[in-house]
Amino acid sequence: MSIRLALVLALCAGLAACSGYKRPPTAFHETLTQPYRLDSSDRLRIIVFGQEDLSNTYTIDQAGYISFPLIGTVPARGKTQQELAITIAQKLRQGYLRDPDVSVEVDTYRPVFVMGEVQNAGQYTYVAGMTVQNAIATAGGFSTRAQQEDVDITRQINGEILNGRVPISDPIRPGDTIYVRERYF
Repeated sequence: MSIRLALVLALCAGLAACSGYKRPPTAFHETLTQPYRLDSSDRLRIIVFGQEDLSNTYTIDQAGYISFPLIGTVPARGKTQQELAITIAQKLRQGYLRDPDVSVEVDTYRPVFVMGEVQNAGQYTYVAGMTVQNAIATAGGFSTRAQQEDVDITRQINGEILNGRVPISDPIRPGDTIYVRERYF
């Protein structure tokens, strides 16, 4: 009887080690309640009130900058929309405009990526309020071999890349990579 119990315990420990489950770190979900941080590929609508020539849409490049008339390159990566508006206004005050009123809005968020056991893996447009399930539906739904209860997400937070397993009802952020695993049985 004790040999059988030892075998069952060893089998359970072996299966748990093979599962690869990694609980998401606390920062993984904390970022969902914090202000949105800009990054590469975000497309912004920047309005300088009373200055039609400066108001336009701008895309954050791979280095994390936007190129803005009069003031040149402006660092945008990691800033909130409000922080970027303040930065642009400060630079415009330095010899260009007396009291600029700047507004920054996200026109198009950076894409999300859906991989693994879905019908059409690829890059998809992020929509505010999107969940894992919405992203999978956008990718054509699960394949017949998909593990459908939870998925692995890779998310970049403050320059650090974090991984975690979450239920399909969890919200996602722009830039997330969603991986749908294959089920065992």
